[in-house]
Amino acid sequence: MSDITTRDEQTFALRLDRWGGDLRDAVAELYADPDEVVRRLLDVAARRYAERPAELHLLDERRLLEPDWLQQPRMFGYACYADRFAGDLAGIADRLDHLADLGVTYLHLMPLLATREGDNDGGYAVTDYRSVRPDLGTTDDLRDLATRLRVHGISLVVDLVLNHVAREHAWAERARAGDAACRDRFLVFPDREQPDAYERTLPEVFPDFAPGSFTWDEELAGWVWTTFNSWQWDLNWANPDVLVEFADIVLELANLGVEVFRLDAIAFLWKRLGTDCQNQPEVHAITQALRAVTRIAAPAVAFKAEAIVGPRDLVQYLGLGRRAGRVSDLAYHNSLMVQVWSMLATGSVTLARHALQALPPAPTTATWIGYVRCHDDIGWAIDDGDAAAVGLDGTLHRRFLSDWYAGEFPGSWAHGLVFQANPATGDRRISGTAASLLGVEDDADAALARLFLAHAVVAGWGGIPVVWSGDELAQPNDPRWADEPAHAADNRWAGRPRLDPERAARRHDTGTVAGRAFTGLAHLARVRAGLPQLHASAPSEVLDGTDDGVLATARRHAAGPLVGLYNVTGTPRPFPVHRLHEAGLAAPYDALGGHPVTSGADGVVWLPPYAAWWVVDGPPG
Repeated sequence: MSDITTRDEQTFALRLDRWGGDLRDAVAELYADPDEVVRRLLDVAARRYAERPAELHLLDERRLLEPDWLQQPRMFGYACYADRFAGDLAGIADRLDHLADLGVTYLHLMPLLATREGDNDGGYAVTDYRSVRPDLGTTDDLRDLATRLRVHGISLVVDLVLNHVAREHAWAERARAGDAACRDRFLVFPDREQPDAYERTLPEVFPDFAPGSFTWDEELAGWVWTTFNSWQWDLNWANPDVLVEFADIVLELANLGVEVFRLDAIAFLWKRLGTDCQNQPEVHAITQALRAVTRIAAPAVAFKAEAIVGPRDLVQYLGLGRRAGRVSDLAYHNSLMVQVWSMLATGSVTLARHALQALPPAPTTATWIGYVRCHDDIGWAIDDGDAAAVGLDGTLHRRFLSDWYAGEFPGSWAHGLVFQANPATGDRRISGTAASLLGVEDDADAALARLFLAHAVVAGWGGIPVVWSGDELAQPNDPRWADEPAHAADNRWAGRPRLDPERAARRHDTGTVAGRAFTGLAHLARVRAGLPQLHASAPSEVLDGTDDGVLATARRHAAGPLVGLYNVTGTPRPFPVHRLHEAGLAAPYDALGGHPVTSGADGVVWLPPYAAWWVVDGPPG
């Protein structure tokens, strides 16, 4: 630790005292020689701490003084591909007004690190974690952008692909050249005996264009584990060299100004024979080790788990039991996203009410990422037990949702595309923009009402709501998604359109579809920022006994209660006002609509079609 000056030694020592135990405990779960691995990790932390710029040390102190910064209601997210939003990193700085107008305080830029040429899974086949894609700029451009964003109160979020690297990564190239140490950083087998044994319980991620989970490599003279594509080699996290390298990568990027890392494909990191090799306990130990090292060197940095897993496994990524407060700070609320789409298709909240009630509570120090959709397809993660509990067949309901959002079910308004249909399992995922999935091509008024409602459910749940690029302008599917050869076989690109400059220019014109969508979502962000009840530490409780077309949620906070009322149907639906009084609302007031909530003599208020109300006690002050 000789790189640390005397002036900083005390700060580093205090952090080591605070998080060193978390680091040692996690490493001891993973490796046979934990003391040596901890020593290597602390050397990395000390070196990167000494190199950290002064303005980022100041940010560290600010974050330590506000440990709940990610939970604040002012947090409002936006996610995009840098090139599709603004051409390159420098272009994003030129479009900060667009983000500011929307109320964005959290900007997730999709994979921007150096990747392989040609097909690269949308940037998730990384060749160099320490370089930016040349078409987007340089690491200096990344540092400059992070600085500009920070000045404007926007935190930069970047993807960190943990499960695999590109076949062209330096480790893979050296492994093929005979470097035994690099070969051991991957999972390589000389014959099919072990791969066949693993594949008896492994699901296929991309059965259409990447069947199986292993690829024969002639130069390697072995079968290498490739969960996603033949040119994405899974890393061997049982090798401590992998952990040490990624700790250094995290801290190098953090010193450029990255504030949040999206831990991509985190569920897949640890392999265990006889399982689906997802959600293994060691995954959480790896996250705890990375987080502890990062807290010691750069405590302003947070981790977000990209764990698109079943409802019962999901909350583990925020930390339960002995992991509470020690793993990811953020995790995607995949279940909420799926239930939003299910409610809109069925016009019923019965399944969502049960499924969302059944989730274990999240730790009060962690935060959900809520979203209507992301860059990926939508997979129907409906739990069979949840479905059965409300009289549904899980398989049939998943099939219905696929048919509905593909526009194949009678009466459907959706214009989605089927992605990766698997006849063996019946799995049919769906691609498309939010506007097209909600029917903007046929009835813009109804689609915009659904668009606002869906985002209001997410923004009112708690955590950080994130809008996917283009959805704030109600952009439809990209009709030319297949024109680029690298995308021709992947219809997820239909839902990843380049930001339409004409729509963006009309974002404040409420006489246009784009303007109505933008001003609506900006209104959500603005109202949300002024409601302390939406601090993420206050959990959302789903209320029973409501009309089956109305999702009702309650949040209890020291500043007062908030009841969310969401009509998921196209017809008016009733809600008894006495339920609001019982929740502690003496003078119910819809903060979103800006009006008192009153009823007639029968004590019932009627929510208009697709209405979204955030009901508080009197006008928010």
